[in-house]
Amino acid sequence: MHPTPSAVTLLLLGGCLTALPALAQNDYPQRPIRLLVGFTPGGSTDLVGRLVAAKLSERLSQQVVVDNRAGASGIIAAEIVSKSQPDGYTLLVSGSSISIVGSLYKDTTFNVQRDLEPLALVATTPYVMAAHPSIGVKTVSEFIAYAKARPGKVSWGASTPGTVQHLSGEMFKRMAGIDMVFIPYKGTGAMMPDILGGRLQVAIDNVLVLAPHIKLSTLNALAVTTTKRTPILPDVPSLAEAGIAGFDTSGWFSMYCAPKTPAHIIKKLNSEILAIVNQPDVRERLLTFGATPLPGTPDDLRRQLAREVPAWRKVIADAGLKAE
Repeated sequence: MHPTPSAVTLLLLGGCLTALPALAQNDYPQRPIRLLVGFTPGGSTDLVGRLVAAKLSERLSQQVVVDNRAGASGIIAAEIVSKSQPDGYTLLVSGSSISIVGSLYKDTTFNVQRDLEPLALVATTPYVMAAHPSIGVKTVSEFIAYAKARPGKVSWGASTPGTVQHLSGEMFKRMAGIDMVFIPYKGTGAMMPDILGGRLQVAIDNVLVLAPHIKLSTLNALAVTTTKRTPILPDVPSLAEAGIAGFDTSGWFSMYCAPKTPAHIIKKLNSEILAIVNQPDVRERLLTFGATPLPGTPDDLRRQLAREVPAWRKVIADAGLKAE
């Protein structure tokens, strides 16, 4: 028995309708994508974001435009993304401060685990503590002695208040038993002229931004903050090696989109980001920054946040820190 013409029409129509979801999943992206960075240009998050954006533009055949929205340790950019349309056209690249800000800023309602959808882990990097040569110290023990002889008179800075760099310095102060004065900046770009000019005595920031100046001897590296040394500064000890037992902090870079973004868009973006991070030229570029590739799935990023958020909440509580 052969189907009637009307039955054939219904069968064809049904087949087309079944194919529509698959077709819809292949139409992203159809226009430029905005990638928000919560910090000023020239810092580590900005450099990593621009590297990924350039490669994403090539792979997606759509321009990925970097948009720097500095402020509140990245909260401003994060909130823009969290409230954007869940369509994959507004993304965020963040440093590890994303796991801190919800606990540090008393007036914010932002919660990274609730208000953003994880896309991917990208890379990790140690921080380095560096001193201006004018203070005449080249080791951690020398610096601790210098600071103890001048309580409340040694100035130190980090790229932005509320970052892991900032809290690493607060941890160091408590563990070393010294009193230093924290000088806040609106990004690495704002801090660098002061540390290079000697107006700031010590800085703690990402290896990728301080290493070039350390190699030129315009800054003296005291230690890196991770338990292991970094290949980009192999002669610089860790803080643990230098006598601050148990000290271990690092930066990591991750990407997010708005909550309720369709699963197929998240899957596509994660696949493309991981492919980018695994490209030999990208891996080499990250290593020259002092960063180690750390490609990870959305679930990997969720687990990272589940570890980091409560750990930093405790550091903030123990140090009695609060930002306005």
